[in-house]
Amino acid sequence: MGQIHTKKINSKQIVISLDNAGQRIDNFLIRYLGKIPKSRVYQMLRKGEVRINSGRIKQTYKLLEGDILRVPPVYLDQQKQTIPSSSLQQRILKSIIYEDESLIIINKPAGIVVHSGSRQSYGVIEAFRAMDDIYKKIELVHRLDKDTSGCLMLAKSIPILKQLHSAMYNHEIEKSYSALLAGRIVDKKITIDKPLRKTNINLGERMVTIAENGKSAMTKLSRERIFQSASLVNIKLITGRTHQIRVHTASIGHPVIGDIKYGNRVINREYKKQGLKRMFLHAKTLKLRSPVSKKFLTIDAPLEPVLCEFLERLTN
Repeated sequence: MGQIHTKKINSKQIVISLDNAGQRIDNFLIRYLGKIPKSRVYQMLRKGEVRINSGRIKQTYKLLEGDILRVPPVYLDQQKQTIPSSSLQQRILKSIIYEDESLIIINKPAGIVVHSGSRQSYGVIEAFRAMDDIYKKIELVHRLDKDTSGCLMLAKSIPILKQLHSAMYNHEIEKSYSALLAGRIVDKKITIDKPLRKTNINLGERMVTIAENGKSAMTKLSRERIFQSASLVNIKLITGRTHQIRVHTASIGHPVIGDIKYGNRVINREYKKQGLKRMFLHAKTLKLRSPVSKKFLTIDAPLEPVLCEFLERLTN
């Protein structure tokens, strides 16, 4: 084994500029510190090591122009610095389905995380930043689960990120998904309106449950096709909570097939024998106005060939 070299990054004070105003403190630190594990960033916030204007803040705090941010000294294990492989970089580059001077939309492959975490050295965002200087400032606008494929939006600057976050907050961006659900759905249209509560269980892993004291969440389902023991549905998100589709569909007895966290193990095993090796959930369409041209965009992400072929087998 090679020798581990530890590098100390000294304490710093940073005056927040207009470009970074409005960004959450946790997201700013993850971006600013780069190779520091996310778990260490959240530990610093919990322990009050990070200060804004000499006071403690929560991880949800949004930065203001002129804030004085104190970043504590941190240690970087240089042996653990990892760079996304060139094959992953090329795969992500080939997945771009829309790009302009302000944003990028990719058709994210299933099995790839959107950013590094406690169990992942790198993801989509790190792959982009490793490619070229033009992508160094790229930021995630929203997230997709590791095993969900489809439309993923990235902003090329913090001001564009803020514009897109504002548009999402005001329901000016429409997202729709395709999902294969267990069982035959009788109703053509279903609205699920159940509050969700998120709990961190260990090592950053999250579990979401339906709870009266949770955050409001609404999902609309439209049935497209019925198979012998499954239903293909189109899903429109009215809110965008963590694991919303997966928890909501499971709550009505029709979980997403292939979902190992909220789905049905017996059903998943049967469909795996038939050739479905992944969760059948795909972010198929994004509708929004371009932050630069203000033109209305409709971006469609084609289903992966393996999912198309599986649907053909179900049909036959």
